[in-house]
Amino acid sequence: MDILFRLGRAAATVVRKELPGTPSLSTVRTQLRILEKKGHVRHEEEGLRYVYRPVTTRRAARRSALRHLVGTFFDGSAEQAVAALLGGEAKRLTEVELERIAQFVSDAKAAQRGPSRSAAGPLGDGQSGNDVNRGRGERD
Repeated sequence: MDILFRLGRAAATVVRKELPGTPSLSTVRTQLRILEKKGHVRHEEEGLRYVYRPVTTRRAARRSALRHLVGTFFDGSAEQAVAALLGGEAKRLTEVELERIAQFVSDAKAAQRGPSRSAAGPLGDGQSGNDVNRGRGERD
């Protein structure tokens, strides 16, 4: 998916060249068919080849992958996932990142109490939590 997001569209042979290692073309085509079956990509016929393009946003793909990861490795527990991330990676987080994480937790608590949330957003700067990664070069 990352390759298709980056390139916009690509044939299986191009995707294969962009992947680390040397997966077989059959493996790449199978993965692309699976992604298509799940509704993440579509193909168009160009001559004798299929050209694939993403049909979901990067945000939707990220959410889907995260749900799968949390379900598979953390028994569906967001708490266990966050504890695992912070356990080994907390030393690498900046003060600003830790403050943002704390604000997400605060916002989640406020959302459980009711709809009286601050209009300023979780960063206190008018941005919504969905916009946090945009400052780091990520786009949907």
